[in-house]
Amino acid sequence: MALTHLSLFSGIGGLDIAAEWAGFETVGQCEWADYPTKVLEKHWPDVPRWRDIRTLTKESFYERTGMRTVDVISGGFPCQPHSKAGKRKASADERDMWPEMRRVIDEVKPKWVVGENVRGLLSSEDGRFFRGILRDFSDMGFDVGWCCLRAADFGAIHRRERLGIIAHSRCGRRMGSVFKVNTMDGCEQALNDPNTSFESWWGGECNSFEPKLLRDIDGVSNWVDRIKCLGNAVVPQQFYIFFKLIADIERR
Repeated sequence: MALTHLSLFSGIGGLDIAAEWAGFETVGQCEWADYPTKVLEKHWPDVPRWRDIRTLTKESFYERTGMRTVDVISGGFPCQPHSKAGKRKASADERDMWPEMRRVIDEVKPKWVVGENVRGLLSSEDGRFFRGILRDFSDMGFDVGWCCLRAADFGAIHRRERLGIIAHSRCGRRMGSVFKVNTMDGCEQALNDPNTSFESWWGGECNSFEPKLLRDIDGVSNWVDRIKCLGNAVVPQQFYIFFKLIADIERR
């Protein structure tokens, strides 16, 4: 039986590609923007799709897929509220969609969650926002770990550092024994300390970095749909390792 994957904030399908490389079947996607949706429709024509995450409920998921849950939910919830290139309003930004992703996770109840965002999420609101995400996962019954990955480490010509979050529904297994990253159990004191700087856990200052690649090429505006989509897309190789390890664990 194929491992199953529900994609939130799908964009043009970067995380979907990574999941399918690892052997997952994408059974649902959610993307509100028109041009990325056309890309998804071309490459995943038979996959049920939601345009507004607020309409993706456990009832609508069952109605459209015949499934009650999935093995993995993935999502790169909008980074604009946390990016150092913006105003960093976090939860005060109307584009903050983490509460909706949290709701879908809580309703569908997957075994695993793979999240993606900019590294600035670690220091957004001085770490309070990220601390809240960890608490949310704990409240939903997940152990959670995270690490930062650079696209350049996987062969890309640009750095594009991204935060990867991986969570597993508690079943007696320790996340720390799977991923050598910070875990929920290992940061209880930090979660209760409002002065904790998550950035310091990574051995250095968070670099203010946004790749110039795809922003302005030979005078072509970065608002051209294709360029904009590529600029926002996840590099699949960065997150393939997450899905591959999950697949190996589940098949074992």
